[in-house]
Amino acid sequence: MFWFDAVLLGVLEGLTEFLPVSSTGHLILLGAWLGHQSEAAKTLDIVIQLGAVLAVVVYFRERLSTTVRGMVRRDPDSLRLALALAFAFLPAAVVGLLFHKAIKAYLFGPGPVAVALIAGGFLMIGVESVRRRRPDQGAPRVEDVTLQRALAIGFAQCFSLWPGASRSMSTIVGGQLSGLSTAAAAEFSFLLAIPTLGAATVFDLLKNGRALLDAPGGVAALVVGLAVSFAVALLVIAVFLRYLKRYGLAPFGWYRVALGAVVLWLWVASRSAPAEAGAAAAEPAPRGDAAAAAEDLARAGGHPSRP
Repeated sequence: MFWFDAVLLGVLEGLTEFLPVSSTGHLILLGAWLGHQSEAAKTLDIVIQLGAVLAVVVYFRERLSTTVRGMVRRDPDSLRLALALAFAFLPAAVVGLLFHKAIKAYLFGPGPVAVALIAGGFLMIGVESVRRRRPDQGAPRVEDVTLQRALAIGFAQCFSLWPGASRSMSTIVGGQLSGLSTAAAAEFSFLLAIPTLGAATVFDLLKNGRALLDAPGGVAALVVGLAVSFAVALLVIAVFLRYLKRYGLAPFGWYRVALGAVVLWLWVASRSAPAEAGAAAAEPAPRGDAAAAAEDLARAGGHPSRP
């Protein structure tokens, strides 16, 4: 039932969108397990992110309202934050627009996702290890995101176009490396999700939305998936921010490495199994003595050889 699949996808999207574990990668893995191959299913994997975007808007409504009012009053902090979000959004928007088809064609699969999960996990573990040895944990406020830091985060976000890399991981680690605290980098990452995921969702919906809406149960799946992802993501945002302040990113890094290793092993095994089966089928069946003699006679022209 397509709507039930949408519930599972919505829960997974809400749980993983703002955790640095790659929501798209998890959705692709779940879709592969459910047997989703259609364009409608792939579109749902992307469009369902809109529920998480709405959760960010609701959770940060006071900050967003303050920023908008500050922009009207030309408040320096509000203008700097708005401009920083625009600068951070542009690199991934351009790269995503140019390589959208290639990404969906070649990277939406368990193998590429597993590689990105493992690589991103080790990167997170390494960054956290270095940061623990440094007394300075970075600028504490999201208003401290300068245009240079915003561009660094924006280019880091380009790596999240590879499913499994994680938009959250890329932007948080990019923020850390640019000189922000983990909490400030995470908050900026959440705010950056509004234009980034919003644009990706609208683009894919306009391009492939008809396939989703025309699919049996497609409208119901879309509504259910959005509602579930919104509710779950709203809870996850608050919990994740508190968790980061105490434990950092390393636990998520180890989770990524473990999950990626399992997925990679299963993927390699599934690809080698058909090859082994084909090789076994190509081997000639054992022949009895009579069959062997008959074949030898046929090769000799039907006449036994003379002594």
